Amino acid sequence: MVVVRSPLKRFGVVDVSGPSMAPTLADGDRVVVRYGAAVRPGDVVVLRHPFQQDLLVIKRAVERRPGGGWWVLGDNPFNETGDSTDYGAVPGELLLATAVLRLRPREEGQRSLRARLSWALSAVRPLRADPSASSRLRAR
Repeated sequence: MVVVRSPLKRFGVVDVSGPSMAPTLADGDRVVVRYGAAVRPGDVVVLRHPFQQDLLVIKRAVERRPGGGWWVLGDNPFNETGDSTDYGAVPGELLLATAVLRLRPREEGQRSLRARLSWALSAVRPLRADPSASSRLRAR
């Protein structure tokens, strides 16, 4: 599940909950997204669940299907629920945003300068389209 903040802006921040995008995204991560951006195979996207329009999910866009829908899957091979294997291709209009950056939250107890520097160097990571992930997921 994802909670969207500031949906009227071009960029926003979403909170990630659940294990479906591990190892790319972890429960508790925050993701900077760009609303209305063009989707490419391999992009991490925020979309409305096709059957529960009030539920937002974050998945990887694997491939565009004939008819304009997107096949979306989670990156976690051990959690294969809540994606296109359950509900099929997702209409393009349900894809709301593409992920730009992952922001890892700081852990409790990171008080030393070394721990804070280590966190700062790894806390922000760009999320680019990953075509190899797209082909890996298609093979599942």
